[in-house]
Amino acid sequence: MNRRAIIIGFGLLGLLALALVSAAMLGAERLPIFDLNDQQRSILFDIRLPRILLGACVGASLAVAGAGLQSLLRNPLAEPYLLGVSNGAALGTMLAFVLFESYEFARPVLAFGGAAVATLAVYRMAKSRSGMNVERLVLSGVIVTTFLSSVIVMLTTLLDAAKLRSFTFWLLGDLSQATQNGVYIALGASVIATIILSSQARGLNLMMVGERDAFDFGVEVGRVRMLVFAASSLAVGAAVAASGSVGYVGLIVPHLVRLTVGSDNRLVVPFSAIVGAIFVVFADTIARTAIAPRELPVGAVTALIGAPLFIYLLRKS
Repeated sequence: MNRRAIIIGFGLLGLLALALVSAAMLGAERLPIFDLNDQQRSILFDIRLPRILLGACVGASLAVAGAGLQSLLRNPLAEPYLLGVSNGAALGTMLAFVLFESYEFARPVLAFGGAAVATLAVYRMAKSRSGMNVERLVLSGVIVTTFLSSVIVMLTTLLDAAKLRSFTFWLLGDLSQATQNGVYIALGASVIATIILSSQARGLNLMMVGERDAFDFGVEVGRVRMLVFAASSLAVGAAVAASGSVGYVGLIVPHLVRLTVGSDNRLVVPFSAIVGAIFVVFADTIARTAIAPRELPVGAVTALIGAPLFIYLLRKS
């Protein structure tokens, strides 16, 4: 199993490298691999590479957050977008967009706060004396998502026409506003979240059986829960602040990884980060090239790919 996991890991890293190189060459203007002129270098290094790297970081963040939440809550439907965590981060980002537009770091900070509040709200609503079930969790996520969406719609009345159009496109998933600082923030969040969740892999493996059983085996359940919620909120907050709501990544990717390597979170978490990065880079390449020179929202592309794939996985299981 270890040898197989190593082979799969190197294969995924190779596929990620191929996806990054292919995405860098493809676009409204195709670039050669070698002998770029000054204009092509500017397109590659100033526009395309920051966007591609941001997409990879966003995909990794959303995927590891989904993997962590699914394991912690013992629920295959636990996913940042469906649970309202993404909407919480989007609301925090919008507050920064309206109130602190001149402060670039206000977006990720308020997005993290919004994601954390939404996560705790859903968890508290879904938890009951008899435990937690799929129906209660999904219903809680729908309620929180609907409420936060209503608040976001109300706040859009404070925006002028130009800002409203820009914010609406961003909310659907937009990587076109990638900046160097944004890439650094998203990269840092994805790396920190992956490290934290990977460090809690043993506890998550035991908690998938049940919290009481995990406690009997010496797992500090409260500490693991707090770390997973914090890491997931950090990852989702940074991803949403940079790219808007990109759905289905945290839902589909962990399922695909578990079908390939099993349910051991020591493999699921890091592999989910790699596959999530590949998925979003691939989706963004389609968004940039399908109707070039115009663009599609990357969130719409991930939904168009993710929804049929999830239906297939649901029927197969």
